[in-house]
Amino acid sequence: MLSREEYIEQAYFFRMLSERLPENIPLQDLLGALSDEVLATTKLPLAIRFLLTELNHGGSMAPAMRRLPHYFTAYQAYLVDEAESERGRFDMRTAVAILQREAEYRTASPSRPGMFFYQFESICRNRLKYGPGLLAISQDPFYDEAWRGWILEVRKNIGILELPDMVYVNSENYRTRHADDPEEENPRQLLFGDGEGRIAVANRKKDPLFFFAALQRHLNYPAPPRPKPRDETKELIPQLIRRLERLETRLKMVEDENRDGAINLDHLMRRPDDK
Repeated sequence: MLSREEYIEQAYFFRMLSERLPENIPLQDLLGALSDEVLATTKLPLAIRFLLTELNHGGSMAPAMRRLPHYFTAYQAYLVDEAESERGRFDMRTAVAILQREAEYRTASPSRPGMFFYQFESICRNRLKYGPGLLAISQDPFYDEAWRGWILEVRKNIGILELPDMVYVNSENYRTRHADDPEEENPRQLLFGDGEGRIAVANRKKDPLFFFAALQRHLNYPAPPRPKPRDETKELIPQLIRRLERLETRLKMVEDENRDGAINLDHLMRRPDDK
């Protein structure tokens, strides 16, 4: 785990990237400028220069982030890797927005349930791959061994079991309700409190988005950025102009036919020797 000072500078770094990427500034120029803006007493300027070197030579940042596991987590590298993939639809601006809110959450008083649900909901809402995403989450040093084992269990059973059920059986609410059950002689280590267990029970057999919304309200973790729908208003006016031009051409042809009894196509034809 890094110090709070490092996470504050990471949040600033990702926020500046999120704000300046829409300006169509080359990423190399952004990294070069931000390496001078961030606090020099942290390790972030060194990490940014390493990312810039890898970006100039290889054209991507994710391999460099994987080579710095003591500074960047596997989850951060996974998001950047998905954003740099040519086959996916995951945008780099969405990736840095997710990383910005995660770093800001780490500077406050994060909880392991809140951090997990933020990271997992970010994967779900942006339609990323569950397998490598949950594997990257499990490698985060913020989680202990019990949490890593449970996250890998979720990775194995996702799509077979519902997430509220997997949360409920690892909560204090489940232990309270099954305190007299003889089959629970060796209870598992609890990862969630009574409140998370009651939320899970209330959202069984429902839309998972309702489950995430309730957890966000009660655990107070940041809302993951959602993919924005494509804005087609910019293309609407050029399309209307082209349609009006076609209509004008058709009206002129109809007027020529009504006036002369035939359509004049001389302006559409040229002689073979006409250069």
